[in-house]
Amino acid sequence: MTLKTLLNGTLGFGAAPLGNMFRDIPETEAQATVEAAWNDGIRYYDNAPFYGAGLAEIRMGEALKDKPRGDYIISTKVGRVILDEVEDISARDLGEKAGVFQYGRANKIVNDYTADATLRSIEDSLKRLQTDHIDIAFVHDLAQDFWGDRWLEKFEEARTGAFRVLDRLRDEGVIKGWGLGVNRVEPIELLLALDEPRPDGFLLAGRYTLLDHDKALQRVMPQVAEKGLGIVVGGPYSSGALVGGPNFEYAPATPAILDKVARIKAIADRYGISMKAAGLQFALANPAVAAVIPGASRPERIAEDRAALNETVPADFWRELRQAGLVHPDAPLPV
Repeated sequence: MTLKTLLNGTLGFGAAPLGNMFRDIPETEAQATVEAAWNDGIRYYDNAPFYGAGLAEIRMGEALKDKPRGDYIISTKVGRVILDEVEDISARDLGEKAGVFQYGRANKIVNDYTADATLRSIEDSLKRLQTDHIDIAFVHDLAQDFWGDRWLEKFEEARTGAFRVLDRLRDEGVIKGWGLGVNRVEPIELLLALDEPRPDGFLLAGRYTLLDHDKALQRVMPQVAEKGLGIVVGGPYSSGALVGGPNFEYAPATPAILDKVARIKAIADRYGISMKAAGLQFALANPAVAAVIPGASRPERIAEDRAALNETVPADFWRELRQAGLVHPDAPLPV
């Protein structure tokens, strides 16, 4: 079952903020946010051991433990094993993500894409999530933004380890699908070029947004759509920059990004369109997109996302974005 079929263009919940992303989130606030998502009707939840060194999974497991398991879909990620021993959080080598989870747990994070580590990662996630199965497993951060010049070496480790294990687990019915969970298009291109293994789709964070979509649009979206696989769009608000936040790609937004945000917002304001509506509806307009998963750490954000998804956006708004060069000429737009 491909991710396009399984998720069918849904609004999901990205759990990275539950790992104390950028701030120390009170437990009551985290639990209330997941409950708000459930009450809103959201039934797809994405997580990862990396988010706060297991904290996001623990919190989500607690929030969903009494919900009917057959009523929702969980994806999580492999490539990291979280140990009981602690480490100096400030000394972690996390590539471009350094400091993102400085308020998370101090448990030691071991990066490992081998077969044994993949099975261990899934087993540990099941315990933290308090569930008996995971629907989708993504191989996490197998890209240059995390590994630098070693990313091809780590990709090969995953090809002979994690990929084969996940292929087998999918074929045995233990999971419903698997793919890559990355912030770059190159690993997706590489995996799509292989005859084996056979992924079911991908999670691409930050690369198919109003602020940054050219490379994904030209290099992976057509192939994914042609194969019917599906892409889950993570970070549709570009780490918050699109909706007035200070960060883009886990770092302070550059003047060029802030200028692009201001130009889009000026057009949105003229039409009375919220920036969240523009961001979510743009992402979901692409036929390759299986789901979009904005992150949230406050309950009120859930209602904002749902309202944005249901907001009426006139065709003239999209046409003006295109004419201003703010949207790629070939990008599918909502109708």
